[in-house]
Amino acid sequence: MPEPAIAAELVFEPEPEIEAEVEAEAEVVPEPEPIAPEEPVAAQADERAAADGDEAPPGPPAADDETVTGGAGGKTDPAEGRMPTHRPEDEKTPEPGSGPESEPGSRSHPALRAWRHPRLRWPKRIALGLVLLLLLPALGAGIALRVNYAGDPGPGTQTRNRDALWLGHAWIDGRKVDADVEALAERLRDSGIRDLYVHAGPLEHDGTLPESAYPQAGWLIETVHRELPGVRVQAWLGDVLASEGPDGLRLEREETRAAVVGSTEQILEAGFDGAHFDLEPLHSDDQDYLSLLDDLHAVTQDRGVPLSVAAHQIDPFPAANSIRGTLTGHPKWWSQAYFGQVARRVDQIALMSYDTALPLESLYGGYVAQQTSLALEVTPESTDLLMGLPFFHEDDLSHHENAETVEAAVRGTRLGLSRTDRDRERFGVALYVDFAAKESDWAAYREGWVS
Repeated sequence: MPEPAIAAELVFEPEPEIEAEVEAEAEVVPEPEPIAPEEPVAAQADERAAADGDEAPPGPPAADDETVTGGAGGKTDPAEGRMPTHRPEDEKTPEPGSGPESEPGSRSHPALRAWRHPRLRWPKRIALGLVLLLLLPALGAGIALRVNYAGDPGPGTQTRNRDALWLGHAWIDGRKVDADVEALAERLRDSGIRDLYVHAGPLEHDGTLPESAYPQAGWLIETVHRELPGVRVQAWLGDVLASEGPDGLRLEREETRAAVVGSTEQILEAGFDGAHFDLEPLHSDDQDYLSLLDDLHAVTQDRGVPLSVAAHQIDPFPAANSIRGTLTGHPKWWSQAYFGQVARRVDQIALMSYDTALPLESLYGGYVAQQTSLALEVTPESTDLLMGLPFFHEDDLSHHENAETVEAAVRGTRLGLSRTDRDRERFGVALYVDFAAKESDWAAYREGWVS
């Protein structure tokens, strides 16, 4: 017998590489099972019947299960971007126009194929060009307005003591008393306000003015003269024009213009210190309005009192007014030339620099700076030019109170004055309107313009 040590040496130990090969050969890949032939329709029916029993075979959730993509009710419309629940009976031959290639977003969707058709190449380029044509000017205008709001107003660009304030009808219809006038006088002392535009209308559509519209006018005028010496009380008259609809005052009628002149003589007889007109919507280049101003100015000059008007904003860039008028049927601006024609026919012109629809304070301030410069360029030095300040708070499509602030309007006014005619003496601001103003508006006016 061999010795134990020798027997141990003869024990066979396979090499690792050989062992790995043996194991690899042992791992026999199973042959794929042949695909079972399609069951006859009857067999499928039996299977569906079995699936309708109490013990449904495992599978996708039921159609009304909220775990199905699409939420409660099991909405599985592929057109809504939801994954349908798979069921055996749904395995039908797809009809033409159905299937994945017809789903929205698929590269082979008919709409996409039509959109990519070579014949649409130029129409698509034209459409893109039109979009850019609309967006680029707006973007450029926004940048220009923001730049226009940059910088600091120059020294000396503050009140010239020629400011004005619009007052509501309550001051002359009996709702106000002596204590109200005294409180108003206390607020206005040491401010720059010299003119009060008191609502004494409106005019009738035929241009006449009932005397019953201003029953307490004499009391107000006397009390203001006592409490605020040197402050003038002007009658604020206006009406809706029939320029964009069937109803309203028609300036094209000579008899209507003559009636407006008669109404002006009437309120001056009542003791008012001037006449202030606000007729809207008044389109640019309205020659009948210029004719009316000529007749009105002759009356006010004879009496030695001012003729004042509220004016529309000036076209901010060429053709803006005509484009807006074509698209909306409501032209907003006057041409700069027409603004100058109006300014040369009156003693005061107050530009209503609010209701701009601008969404940002910086854009609004830049717009007011631009309007100030445009108005200064065409207003004669013999006419008082006043820039309107928004002393009211609304939030709609035409006015955003967080953008159209008194601070931005005052700063924009001073910037425009600094850049265009810093030494213009007959210049000021007009505050619209007393009954809607907040203390913060008065504070902004005093801090930015008066002090």
